[in-house]
Amino acid sequence: MPADPLPVLLYDGACGLCNRVVLFLLRHDRRNQLHFAPLQGEPAQHFLRSHGLPTADFSTLVFVRDWHDPRSPWLVRTDGALAAVAELGPPWSRLAILRLIPRFLRDSAYTLVARTRYAIFGRHQPKALSDPQWERRFLAP
Repeated sequence: MPADPLPVLLYDGACGLCNRVVLFLLRHDRRNQLHFAPLQGEPAQHFLRSHGLPTADFSTLVFVRDWHDPRSPWLVRTDGALAAVAELGPPWSRLAILRLIPRFLRDSAYTLVARTRYAIFGRHQPKALSDPQWERRFLAP
């Protein structure tokens, strides 16, 4: 029997905003479905290399629908962010309605935030997670 899909969000591990988003997702993922990996880490770097994606551009998150399946679809920028939020289930999954906004508009706003994220939100200062169980939701190097 195949393993359950393992949805993974690859994010900028040095970004204060990105880490806040990850904490939000951890807090609201009642089914404990989502897993995470910083783009700078080896699991994400291996994924990026094997899919022909840039390995030094940490401004774009990548959502992988099933980490176990090398052919699994992956989504970037707002498509990826909305797919990750959809994994939370209601009420958060209702944000998927934002897909009705044309991608070029959504991604333009995403790019603007990505360009200014360090100036506005600073760099992430690693510290212990408030729930020790969350540690296992991060892909090991």
